[in-house]
Amino acid sequence: MRWLALCAFLLVSPALAQAPAPAPAQALAKLPEVEPEGFQASVQPERVVLGEPFVYELVLTHPSEQRYELALPPDLGDFEVLSQSRTPPRAGTEPAVTTFQLKMSAFNLGMLTLPGVPFLVSTPEGPKRFVAPGRTIEVGSTLPDDAQSQGADLHDIQPPTEVAIRSWTLLWALLGVLAAALMAVVAWRLFQKYRNRPKAVVQPLQPLDVRTRRALDALMSENLPSEGKVKDFYFRLSEIIRGYLGERYGFDALECTSSELMAKLRRMNPPGLPEDGLMRFVSESDLVKYARAESSPEKCSESLSFGYELLAKTWPPPPPPEAAPVSHVSGPRVS
Repeated sequence: MRWLALCAFLLVSPALAQAPAPAPAQALAKLPEVEPEGFQASVQPERVVLGEPFVYELVLTHPSEQRYELALPPDLGDFEVLSQSRTPPRAGTEPAVTTFQLKMSAFNLGMLTLPGVPFLVSTPEGPKRFVAPGRTIEVGSTLPDDAQSQGADLHDIQPPTEVAIRSWTLLWALLGVLAAALMAVVAWRLFQKYRNRPKAVVQPLQPLDVRTRRALDALMSENLPSEGKVKDFYFRLSEIIRGYLGERYGFDALECTSSELMAKLRRMNPPGLPEDGLMRFVSESDLVKYARAESSPEKCSESLSFGYELLAKTWPPPPPPEAAPVSHVSGPRVS
């Protein structure tokens, strides 16, 4: 229905524009009037001083197919509109409620009546108008009530007068110098502390077999199976064995699945690798870690012993191939 109202308004607008240059207020006055289902207006505060802003709120209750828009004239007499806002009705409500707020100020004294606020109303029958009646507001002077009896009055603009202003420039400059000196002392002490600090000794990385054997010894000393932590034991042992195989043969064994691990090792065909024992260990480890299978302390001890066996059979690396001997067969000298 709103689209129909908008189309009707667009059809009427060219007809209004063909008139002999009427003012917007005159064009609005020619539209038929319409009354909302409900109208409320309030002024906050109801008493202001000259030039003090106040809020004029208008609440209109109307059918949902109607749309209300402000059509304020440019001249509001003793009043000025500082800002305006419109709160549209909530979708799907019947009847609809549209709220307008006008922030205004007055420039005359006494009991003043706000001018009527005109609205352009879009309806299914075409554009119409509604003029909200004005409200009364009291505008007082900025001077107190007894100002005249006390001799207070408005004065004319005075000529420029020299006013002495206290300057803190010197004090701020001294504080800046002290802060810079303090920062320099702190920086010098930090430099001396850093220069005299003993340098950390970087320990060389131990061989792979030493690090792996120490990890197996540490796992054995914790005795996790006796504490019922069989799953943790197999996770730790699997990481140690996979980490050793990956570093020993140059691939990321920790990120491989069990089938991928065995496939890579079969393609490499490393000498001395106990493939059958490794396959059994990988299967048992996966059952405990992921299938919640039970394992006895004796079985855990056998798996740990396999780790030592794997290390013993695959380390040290095979020596490099020997170079072919150079032949020194004697023969006739070529000159």
